Amino acid sequence: MMTATVTGPPARRARPGRRRRSLGLLAHQVWYEELSFWRNPQSAIFTFVFPVVFVTIIGALLGGGGRSSYFGGLSALQYYVPTIAALSVLGSCYGQLTVTLALRRQNGILKRARATPLPAWAYFAGLLAHCVLVSFTDVVLIGVVGRLYGMQFPSNWLVIAVTLVIAAACFCGLGVGVASVITNADAAPAVAQLVLFPLLFISGTYMPINSEWLNRVAGWLPVRPVNEALLGALALHAGPDWKHLAVVAAWGCAGTVVGVWRFRWTPRST
Repeated sequence: MMTATVTGPPARRARPGRRRRSLGLLAHQVWYEELSFWRNPQSAIFTFVFPVVFVTIIGALLGGGGRSSYFGGLSALQYYVPTIAALSVLGSCYGQLTVTLALRRQNGILKRARATPLPAWAYFAGLLAHCVLVSFTDVVLIGVVGRLYGMQFPSNWLVIAVTLVIAAACFCGLGVGVASVITNADAAPAVAQLVLFPLLFISGTYMPINSEWLNRVAGWLPVRPVNEALLGALALHAGPDWKHLAVVAAWGCAGTVVGVWRFRWTPRST
């Protein structure tokens, strides 16, 4: 006599397998992004060397100075280590990502990636994970250089990690949003820098801004809140700055919405 075996719906049984396969593809994508990054040694070295050299110069010139009212009660190193760390996050998560996506689209790499089993979310999650790894490495190197010149080494790395993940996600979202409106790869560096450089200067990255109204305006833009959040985490050894991180997260959501709406895997005709 034959007995019937009751089983669940095929789609439901296959779901855990699909989930594991997607996670495996995500891990492979992260590994691919890391290999692509390190196979371009000039870009990789510049990503890490520029902020380290900048902080080294500041340390050599101003490292012996104490706290100053010009830097808001901080020493020069306490001010510049966090702001240059924020700049490194900007460079890897916004500047490079914007140019990379525009170039990959024009070269047909995005079109080929879209034709693979890799889910769209895993492709961008791999980019985000890569940017977080690069940013965290940059911050560690900058912190080590600051320590060599007498700055206290950061103590709460969990707060730093949370801040970096939120900042990286924000600037990756903005990078995707800006890349979605760029029509060709040749224009990508100019468009990215056109947006970035004014924000860096008005946000106090290179020098303190003593204008109250300008600080208020910059506080609602994405760069200054990241500077302030990293100042608290790296220089003041404070907890997460949720007020500034909320502004950062809002900008990241806005960039992601624009990216989802406008992003194309193939080159635009105009």
